[in-house]
Parts: sequence; C-alpha cells; structure tokens
Amino acid sequence: MNKRQAEILRIVTRQGYATIDALAGRFDTSHQTIRRDIIFMDHAGLLQRFHGGAGAVDGRVRPRYDDKRALALDAKHAIAAEAARRVGEKMTVFIDVGTTAEALAQCLLPLRVGCRVVTSNLNVGLALAGHPTIETVVAGGTARTRDGALVGPLAIALVEQFSFDYAFIGFSGFDTDGAPMDFDLDKVLVKRAAIGRAATAVGIIDASKYRRQASIRLAEAVALDQILSDARPPAALADALSGAGVEIILARRAALSAVESCERSNP
Repeated sequence: MNKRQAEILRIVTRQGYATIDALAGRFDTSHQTIRRDIIFMDHAGLLQRFHGGAGAVDGRVRPRYDDKRALALDAKHAIAAEAARRVGEKMTVFIDVGTTAEALAQCLLPLRVGCRVVTSNLNVGLALAGHPTIETVVAGGTARTRDGALVGPLAIALVEQFSFDYAFIGFSGFDTDGAPMDFDLDKVLVKRAAIGRAATAVGIIDASKYRRQASIRLAEAVALDQILSDARPPAALADALSGAGVEIILARRAALSAVESCERSNP
C-alpha cells in the first residue's frame, strides 16, 4: 500500500465505513483514484468494497447481502410475522429493502387481506406478484445492488404519490441519540420519502442493529413511531428512543409458526 491507501485503511477501520465522496475530499483527489484504491484493498482482503464507499473487513459493520440472508433467521421471521399481523383490509403499506422486509413479504403470502403493498424492493415485488388479494406496486428506478433496491428520482416520486397506513423500514444501526442510520444515501432518500408519507413508521430490525452505527442519519428518532424487534435495546438506547416517543414492540417467538406454515406453502 502507498501512504494514502494506508490512511484510507486506518479511517475505515476506525469508523467502520467511509464514503468515496468523503475520502476524495479528505485527500484532495479524484473519485476514480479513491475507487481504484478501494478496489485494490478489497482484492487484498483489507477492507470491503461497497457501492459509494468501503467498510471494515470483519463484516461486523456491514455484512455482505448474501451473508445477511443467513443471519438471525429466527429473529427476522418472528419480526416479519408480527409486522404482517398489522396489515389489515383496505390498508396501503410500504415495504422497504432488506432481508427482514423479504421475510415480511413471505408472511403476507398466505393472507387473503385486500390491501395494497408499495415497495422499492424487487425481491418483495416478485414474491407478491400475482397474489389474489394484494395489489403490489413496485417503484421504478435504478437497481444496482444485490438486495433488489430500487433507487433514484423515479422511486422517490412514486413513493411520494401514496399515503401509507404503515411504512415498514429497515436500517443498519443507531446514532447515540436514537436516530436510525444507514450506509447508502440513495436508499436513505427513498426511506425518508416513505416515512414522510406514513401514518405509522415502523422500524423492523433485529437486535444486532442496536450496537451498530452507520454513516448516514436516516431521520431523527422522532420520525419513527415504533421499533419492532426481537429483543429490548440496551438501556441508553432504550432511554433515547423512549424520550423521542418511539414505542418498542417485541415480536413474539410464537409468531414463528405463522412463518413456518408460510414457508411450507411457499417453498
């Protein structure tokens, strides 16, 4: 590594994540130069390359999407089943990107509730396509990551046309004041649009997110109405969320039976 690359590695290791924009400004060089540095260090196994930046190599900050699908399965299934029970007749709901959101779509499959699902997630759209009672609206936009996220002005414009009874939002961690945080600005902008159009904004996260921070504040803590998770947050975070008026709801593990029956009927 040259001196700049060594410093980039130090920054990413300390922060957990750094954007190409921030690094280019820090070193007064081009985005392309930083991108080449990141590619070199990713190939060397020193850090992880992501769209728009780089993350720590140990995977604790931002696991690869394919790895996420195998993490905390019981927790995600319980959260998804709990969320699905909130979807009622004639509701319009938004389902975000992520593996818990995909589990939520699977939980909706056996239901015969006449509702509308709006999503910026190709995987959710494909899972619900052709459902006899659920109208599925998939945002347009650019799909550039393996999680099926649709981003950009087209996705935001479509989301802003609706009023949602619930917006089920995933994210990667919390700031010290309880604000939800994520890594990808393009995805964050779509999430913000959905939260802004929702009567009830629900964070759907497993307990592994409680002790993480990401690089972008998604919204202030007060923008969320509820956190739906599998365990209570640490005391400091619980106090911050309570002070912001966020209700913490624990998914019942009994909800897994609904998911298991769903998976059996939709292998």
